[in-house]
Amino acid sequence: MSLTALTLSLSFVAISLAISYREQLGLEKDMMIGTIRAFLQLFAIGYVLQLVFDLRSLPGILAILTVMIAVAVQNAAKRAFALPRPKARLYILGALVLAETLTLGLLLSLGIVPLEPRFIIPLSGMIVGNAMIASGLTINRLQAELSSQKAQVLAALSLGATSRQAAARAIKAAVKAGMSPTIDSMKTVGLVQLPGMMTGQIIAGASPVEAVKYQILIHLVMMGATAVASIAVGLSCYRPFFTAEHQLSRHYPGAVQ
Repeated sequence: MSLTALTLSLSFVAISLAISYREQLGLEKDMMIGTIRAFLQLFAIGYVLQLVFDLRSLPGILAILTVMIAVAVQNAAKRAFALPRPKARLYILGALVLAETLTLGLLLSLGIVPLEPRFIIPLSGMIVGNAMIASGLTINRLQAELSSQKAQVLAALSLGATSRQAAARAIKAAVKAGMSPTIDSMKTVGLVQLPGMMTGQIIAGASPVEAVKYQILIHLVMMGATAVASIAVGLSCYRPFFTAEHQLSRHYPGAVQ
């Protein structure tokens, strides 16, 4: 794509700005900042990736993956309104690292993708990105469910249930919420949308059938990553809401501090 064509694509932003201004939505500043940041960040990472690809540098790969995970943890942890932020970051970090390690490790160990930067970095970006969304949705839903089910949780604890048993319904609902976007996407792919990776390959001249094969791989990997991340967050983040004696802690959503 030429720079001229890329510049002309800003007309879509202009349309959005005009609509926002006309309807007094107040989104003009955010749109402009978002557009500028997208240009700068994507061009910057493009040059960095080109350098890493050319050098085939393992430290470079690890540095990029570290930045990806760090930013993802920070973003997902914003959903934790009841947990202390450092503890939320720690749990989400564990979930993202676990999802990345299991899914990418399986891809490499089975020989599905080669150990090359041009495969590892884009795939890791999709894995971490989807795991981040799943983690944020899971922890947000978990807190909401525990808050709304407080009476049932207290009743279960009073009857001798452990904190895990008392929180089981909330955990199950939270994990489902974390995985639902990925599941819905798999149900409608090819009918409602043609995913970005597949579309990009087709535009670049690849065979549609070959592009479909890669897209199926990506969807299956995303399913595994979101499942691991959602379950890891659900099974770890409920713990701080209870004491070692299986009582509600001061961090319990809606608890009086």
